[in-house]
Amino acid sequence: MLILSWGALVVSGLITFVLMRLLIPRLAQAGIVGRDMNKPGQPPVAEMGGLGLVGGLGAGVLALIALRTFFKIEALTPVNTVELLAVLAMVLFIALIGLMDDLLGIHQGWKAVIPALAAIPLIVLEVGQKTMIVPIIGAVNFGIFYPLVLVPLGVTGAANAFNMLAGFNGLETGMGTVAVTVLAIIAAHLGEVTSLVLLLAALGALLVTLYFNWYPSKVFIGDVGTLTIGTVIAAAVIVGNFEWAGVMVIIPHMLDFVLKARKRFPSSGWWGEYRDGKLYCPAHGPVGLAQLILKLAGGLHERTLVLILIGLEALCGLGAIGFYLVAP
Repeated sequence: MLILSWGALVVSGLITFVLMRLLIPRLAQAGIVGRDMNKPGQPPVAEMGGLGLVGGLGAGVLALIALRTFFKIEALTPVNTVELLAVLAMVLFIALIGLMDDLLGIHQGWKAVIPALAAIPLIVLEVGQKTMIVPIIGAVNFGIFYPLVLVPLGVTGAANAFNMLAGFNGLETGMGTVAVTVLAIIAAHLGEVTSLVLLLAALGALLVTLYFNWYPSKVFIGDVGTLTIGTVIAAAVIVGNFEWAGVMVIIPHMLDFVLKARKRFPSSGWWGEYRDGKLYCPAHGPVGLAQLILKLAGGLHERTLVLILIGLEALCGLGAIGFYLVAP
């Protein structure tokens, strides 16, 4: 089963690589570019590379579904193809929202709510366990409140959290890679094979996307990519019934949310102030977690800043692994 699941990673990685090679020059030629705000002169970089991420993820998941359906491989019997197709429907819906936002722009308030609609496939299938272990309290049966409220809240929360903590070369894809790796380890330990297939397909697509998105970025993933990463993480922990791991891996994003909420979620001024090869926190004070780190450090190279944030994600991930693999 594990070997076949790794096949999803390989297929998604290969398809993502091909798509990125095709997309990047065509996006640039079409003028679909974004300004790299953290570089001198703010050079243009191809935008919406998240389309390659979505395509690779979908290919990896569909490859495993094809193996299960047409070749009747016994090891893949535990994989719930209906749930995987429901997640793919969610991802395509989210990608459409991201595409519209990248091209046309969506009001921040609507963008915070609309992703909840993507959870409809999971809601109607009543995916996930209604009884959850709540720290201190213990087991709580949320009943109909779970699919109707907690599931859409989790999807829109994770999608928007990953969309907010972004904007630096390799940040979104790097933190997403760590988060998905951690969740895949937990899914494998718990024997949640449907979540494992989804997460390994996402991991393959993310690793290749990270290659193109790392400093200096050849492509930005845009809202298409950031919303997709958050949605996949939410879907995986709901399908696999390890929701608290999802909460733990988005702790850095929640910290960023709190900081930006204090500034009423500004749409600009979140980047660093470039001077002599380093980024500094602007004089108006920290807007978000990245600028707070810049202020505390007294200035950092962009790559160092991103590595610190990825390291913070890894620490939260280790906490999640300890919670599920070590704790009794």
